[in-house]
Amino acid sequence: QVQLVESGGGLVQPGGSLGLSCKASGNIFAIIAMGWYRQAPENERELVATINRGGSINYADSVKGRFTISRDNLGNAVHLQMNSLKPEDTAVYFCSAYIYTSNTEWDNYWGQGTQVTVSS
Repeated sequence: QVQLVESGGGLVQPGGSLGLSCKASGNIFAIIAMGWYRQAPENERELVATINRGGSINYADSVKGRFTISRDNLGNAVHLQMNSLKPEDTAVYFCSAYIYTSNTEWDNYWGQGTQVTVSS
């Protein structure tokens, strides 16, 4: 079994900052990529930022220049630093990871989600 445990999030005023963290644990053979998605009420889940095993990073246009994704040295945790937050960043943020549990079996795993609310 693989688990993604998220931390961080909460309530912040517009222009403020928050950090999210996600750690993968369990039967992990290799982690191919990790990242963050978000889903606002009545909206589809959308990509926020991803980082792959090689260190390549992808950001949604809406967060470029404001959000920074990084990973720890072991490669099993990912962090999202969110600056200059806007009300439209309000959503449930989900950690996602593509993980091999053996040299032939892989799956896309998701965290339980953490609420980020940007409001004055």
